[in-house]
Amino acid sequence: MAVMGSWVFRLLVIGSTFSVFWGDIEVGCYAEGEKDHLVNFITWDDMKVDLRKQRLDWREDKYNKSRVIVVDQSGHGDSVTVQGAVDMVPMHNSERVKIYILPGIYREKVFIPDTKPYISIIGVENRTSETIITWNDKASDKEKDGSELGTYRSASVAIESDFFCATGITIENSVVAVPGAYGNQAVALRISGNKAMFYRVRILGTQDTLLDDCGSHYFYQCYIQGSIDFVFGSSRSLYQDCVLHSTAKRYGAIAAHYRDSQEDDTGFSFVNCTINGTGTVYLGRAWGNYSRAIYSYCDIDNVVTPSGWSDWNQPSRQKTAVFGEFQCRGKGADRRKRVAWSKSFSYEEVKPFLDMTFISGEKWLRL
Repeated sequence: MAVMGSWVFRLLVIGSTFSVFWGDIEVGCYAEGEKDHLVNFITWDDMKVDLRKQRLDWREDKYNKSRVIVVDQSGHGDSVTVQGAVDMVPMHNSERVKIYILPGIYREKVFIPDTKPYISIIGVENRTSETIITWNDKASDKEKDGSELGTYRSASVAIESDFFCATGITIENSVVAVPGAYGNQAVALRISGNKAMFYRVRILGTQDTLLDDCGSHYFYQCYIQGSIDFVFGSSRSLYQDCVLHSTAKRYGAIAAHYRDSQEDDTGFSFVNCTINGTGTVYLGRAWGNYSRAIYSYCDIDNVVTPSGWSDWNQPSRQKTAVFGEFQCRGKGADRRKRVAWSKSFSYEEVKPFLDMTFISGEKWLRL
């Protein structure tokens, strides 16, 4: 852990609420009853810092209950690494902690354990492409004991905590996968915690870019790039107003959802997303017997193969996978040559997948 600088907390009480300042950064905090009510929700305030406010007297920091940790490679913050900032968060914390990352290329692996909930990672507004966490592990890489790393542990950023949110950053695995090559799976982001939100985050990789592992997640206005199964996992996630960019040279796939029971309330719902890029890709592949992926109101370019969907060479999955589209547009949205077992949904059929109710957002999002 690298800790530097003289960043301290300050407090200003205004009526029943108060604002906390860390250096030049203001963080919202609430009166006791109101704060307790909101702690199990993600709000827009959880993804904001304000550098415009004047510093207050640091001597009042004993009243503070909110925290901001500044990551700055030049050494003027609290840590020069993102992992160093994560390490500063107390175990089993019950308050929102904001890790504010200044622009730079952070060449490191980041791991947030399940014992550190309520963390926000926030980049400088409008400098997302300049604030990059990047690493280059792949599945076939070896551990110290000689065993293979595997896809799961290849992630550049792995999050296992609940109520996590991020905005204004780029997460990258820089491995360039060769189609068909052994062990080229290289995860940029693994999200295994429950109730997480990603807003205007860029997630870059090639094969298996985003491991949307388990839990309920909301991706809003994100950019996700890859070539083969670059959104995969077992979660229940809503992707709204996102860009899904294929970098495939020849063939590939966007989504590979794993669902092995009809009773599992999981799946990927893509709403009003843009699908573009290169190569020829499937909208989805049936990784599990009951895989579920739905595209609604999406703009689909001609990178999508006319058949649209793959049963993963398991014909029995044609009867159980839930794959389909609703009112999509663009050159790749023509359903006339889609596989017969995919669905063209009616509004009533697709309605449960169109908004945050699909991920029970009313229980944990206040946006």
